[in-house]
Amino acid sequence: MPSSQSFVPVILAGGSGERFWPLSRRGRPKQFLTLDESGRSLLQATSDRLSRLSNGPENVMVVTGTDYRAQVLEHLPEMPLENLLVEPVARDTAPAVLYAALRIAQEDPQAIMGVFPADHRVTDAEAFDRLIERTISVAQKTERLITVGVTPTFAATGYGYIQQGAVLSAGLLPAYEVTRFTEKPDQTTAQQFLDTGLYTWNSGMFVWRVETILNAFKKYQPVMFKQLSEAIGRRGQAKLREVFPQIEKISIDYAILEKSDRVAVIPAEFGWDDLGDWNALERLLKSQGENVAVGRHVGLDTEGAILYTTNGDDLIATIGLDDVVVVRAEDVTLVVRKDRTQDIKKVVQRLKAHPELERFA
Repeated sequence: MPSSQSFVPVILAGGSGERFWPLSRRGRPKQFLTLDESGRSLLQATSDRLSRLSNGPENVMVVTGTDYRAQVLEHLPEMPLENLLVEPVARDTAPAVLYAALRIAQEDPQAIMGVFPADHRVTDAEAFDRLIERTISVAQKTERLITVGVTPTFAATGYGYIQQGAVLSAGLLPAYEVTRFTEKPDQTTAQQFLDTGLYTWNSGMFVWRVETILNAFKKYQPVMFKQLSEAIGRRGQAKLREVFPQIEKISIDYAILEKSDRVAVIPAEFGWDDLGDWNALERLLKSQGENVAVGRHVGLDTEGAILYTTNGDDLIATIGLDDVVVVRAEDVTLVVRKDRTQDIKKVVQRLKAHPELERFA
């Protein structure tokens, strides 16, 4: 574990990434995929940029599920084993954050803790470093729960929004009081938010003093705090396995951030993309033509398509299609309109509900 006054970034790597099905599967979710030319998986890329800020990979922690433990260790061989926290069952982000905070506090109660999803993309490394250094500075001087806001570039309906209030700390990257969170607004509302200039996208990245977040859990989630602190205090996995399924399944946003009056946001631009679904490939990959293709594609009267095959020798042929996604991954073929990619999760849930189809999930 890191020394006193340190910054401890925690990567949340327990997600299933269902909206990237069928490339992302139950046995290999999105965080373990390599979607660009870097050769690094999304998890590895996240660890790389956080290692720069925490003086090495030995200071990065990862929270994941039992099914993904081996893959995390394979992807991050330089991370100490004791920095891998394994949840017995998935209970959303609030229990994961509390689990990590309690572990950090055992070793360094003065630490600054960061929380970062494992499957996001950042293209401006220098801007990202400046931003996180700024959030660390604000966290050191205040008892604020700091959210990383992304300056919106269009009226997105797939992101949560954060409304900025009064300025708390001026400068090149000012910090604002948070007045409201809004989950995935409709198109009209999203445009209104964009027009005001007072809203940022909620990136799902957070920075705070570990003491501050633990106090917030004590105040707003006392039952969860008692359950987990007692389980972890015994230092045994058996108690943790017993308690974890009993904990409420709830996100850190709903459990803490939307209840607290101590939340701040620092908006910035740093080339962020949450790679939420297959439409992200249009933003991720440069295309010379009307379509984005990974693998061989022959198209007749096909425009605005995203085509992907895991086998470079395969061929995808399309005729008369507009604005579709076609994915060929192992034993599954997906064809979906680009405006319906959010519904891929529903297909995955149907597969899981049928024993004869579950292996495709």
